[in-house]
Amino acid sequence: MSVELILASSSPFRRDLLTRLDIPFICCSPDIDESPLANEKPEDTALRLSQEKARKVAAQYPQALIIGCDQVATLDGQQIGKPGTHANAVRQLQSMRGREVTFHSALCLYNAATGTMQADVVPYVVEFRMLSDAQIENYLHKEQPYNCAGSAKSEGLGIALIARMEGTDPNALIGLPLVCLITMLQNEGLTII
Repeated sequence: MSVELILASSSPFRRDLLTRLDIPFICCSPDIDESPLANEKPEDTALRLSQEKARKVAAQYPQALIIGCDQVATLDGQQIGKPGTHANAVRQLQSMRGREVTFHSALCLYNAATGTMQADVVPYVVEFRMLSDAQIENYLHKEQPYNCAGSAKSEGLGIALIARMEGTDPNALIGLPLVCLITMLQNEGLTII
């Protein structure tokens, strides 16, 4: 691969996913305000932020292909952020038990040299089990997913919280839709295998 590939993210989960493609890349953490705009739909927030992250990193890598990502989780159409604290995670999981949460995973591939941008949002629906308060506490103490939207890591013990999942790419739930990314990379002339 002759062009440099940059993952505009500090997420270890996204880094691990991209590593699966066995292509060289580097990570660069964009520093942007991730607040939603007034009256902005969750999927629009995710898409806008993925594009802003890619553009921000492009200033440092003007000849690179830059992958921008963002994820917004929603319950009944309302955004669910990263809990940050144990108490917030407890409240989130209590509100989600027995219900469906949609994770809107936005992906942007920005060619900084040409200004070409491909972007999409890949939804993934998760139905949570009817969890007892004790199960929620046990899970949170073991995994401490306080930096994850929806307070759960499906790639870890959080899978035990889930009754059903529905979507086209399970990687989207973790935050980097690889199926879509492979197509975008191919559109830029990069073949994975």
